[in-house]
Amino acid sequence: MTVTAPKGFRAAGVTAGIKASGKPDLALVVNDGPEKNVAAVFTSNRVAAAPVRWSRQAVSDGRADAVVLNSGGANACTGPQGFQNAHKMAEKTADVLGISAADVVVCSTGLIGEQLPMDKVLTGVDAAAAALADDGGHSAAVAIMTTDTVPKEALFTGADAAGTTYTIGGIAKGAGMLAPGLATMLVVLTTDAAAAPEMLDAALRDATRVTFDRADSDGCMSTNDTVVLLSSGASNAVPGAADFTAGLTQVCAELARKLIGDAEGASHDIAIRAFNAASESDAEVVARAVARSNLFKTAIFGKDPNWGRVLSAVGTTDAVFDPDELSVAINGVQVCQKGGIGEDRSLVDLEPRDVLVEIDLQAGEAEATILTNDLTHDYVHENSAYSS
Repeated sequence: MTVTAPKGFRAAGVTAGIKASGKPDLALVVNDGPEKNVAAVFTSNRVAAAPVRWSRQAVSDGRADAVVLNSGGANACTGPQGFQNAHKMAEKTADVLGISAADVVVCSTGLIGEQLPMDKVLTGVDAAAAALADDGGHSAAVAIMTTDTVPKEALFTGADAAGTTYTIGGIAKGAGMLAPGLATMLVVLTTDAAAAPEMLDAALRDATRVTFDRADSDGCMSTNDTVVLLSSGASNAVPGAADFTAGLTQVCAELARKLIGDAEGASHDIAIRAFNAASESDAEVVARAVARSNLFKTAIFGKDPNWGRVLSAVGTTDAVFDPDELSVAINGVQVCQKGGIGEDRSLVDLEPRDVLVEIDLQAGEAEATILTNDLTHDYVHENSAYSS
């Protein structure tokens, strides 16, 4: 049920005919309240899609009643007509739901540089509104998929100090073009906790900073990335900020792992942990440098524990470290010690899908982990044969 597990939400996913494949391609998530609070983060790509520009305005007052999402077309780099089409999506959604267009968040994903088939989109909004259900979260998760092979959903249940339970649910799409910029894909999060927009915003930014912002599949930042969090207050639970943020972070972390796990063509899911860093920022920049090294990623694809490619990527950063103190372990084998040769690299087993690379910087006590994947023949084929 995910986004419809929290009380006060309905959702639907339908086939509007936007995709040539005939697969579901339009979703609607509605907050029935009593509260209609919202927070959102968006791509930092300066070439932002029309729905991103619309939605930034829509959430600026801390209220949103609904999110309408389409796959099969990004509505990015589409000029004034594209912005008008995003506006039309909001207006149509508002009309069928009896709400204000200014309270509708719009999300799109798919091919950049083509106008949406608005006749199909608007008819799809009608169909989605008619199909809204309090168990429609899964169908919405399916309808936002593009190159995803599976829908991504997550759920958390917590309780406030009085013991009143609340739920946080989430759906996400993304299998490529995953790189951080406040968000890394399309995500809708819902909660029936009572939380002011300011609390939602702070919690969402804290959660995305250590989850979605550290999911870096291919170093390519989308024009459409959006993560939106809606709260209905329908459970009457009033969680503390720290507890709510922890629960939200758990949901975002699960979705981030699922995004990396479904990365286009990937055969390995890689966690790169940089620790004993002088600062969290240093740890993050080191781990990200390795995550973005095509040489490293292809080595993992070839099941070659080539730790030299790890060190060469670390050396490109401005992080604090002594090259003669660096150590690297791959799947528990200390292949590099004190900047030199460690245990026999042939001891590293890269047959399993999960890979853990640990980089000891010997410069402090901070750490950070970046999630990525290997670079495969299938990734190249998919992104050369499919426009996205």
